[in-house]
Amino acid sequence: MKKLINPDSLAPPRGFNHGILVSGGQLLFLAGQTASDADGNIIAPGDLVAQYEQVLRNHQMVVEAAGGSMTDIVKLNIFVRDKDDYLSKLKAIGEVHRRYFGHYYPTMALFEITGLFQEEALIEMEGMAVIGVED
Repeated sequence: MKKLINPDSLAPPRGFNHGILVSGGQLLFLAGQTASDADGNIIAPGDLVAQYEQVLRNHQMVVEAAGGSMTDIVKLNIFVRDKDDYLSKLKAIGEVHRRYFGHYYPTMALFEITGLFQEEALIEMEGMAVIGVED
């Protein structure tokens, strides 16, 4: 079972959930993914929204290979090189998010960092999924 935890004593979440309580299932740890294609090259240099989508596509391949779906993801840590760029593109990022998750939001954290392993990468995400749990 998967239950969203959003206490009234906290600010209402927008674009995430404060907690997700899970019982049963298998825990899948998602490695940090950048906007790499199958050859390891960063797609869409300079385009944060396109890179965000490629990162989700990469996570989707991992989750589906484990027998799950995107809504099995319960935690995402998002690392960006430019928080202001990310915030200025929230509407477009939200549209991409809904293509992969519908109206489901995992728990999430956003971190602005000075660099990523691949110079052209603007974003990297890591997370956790619980496979085999009913909503």
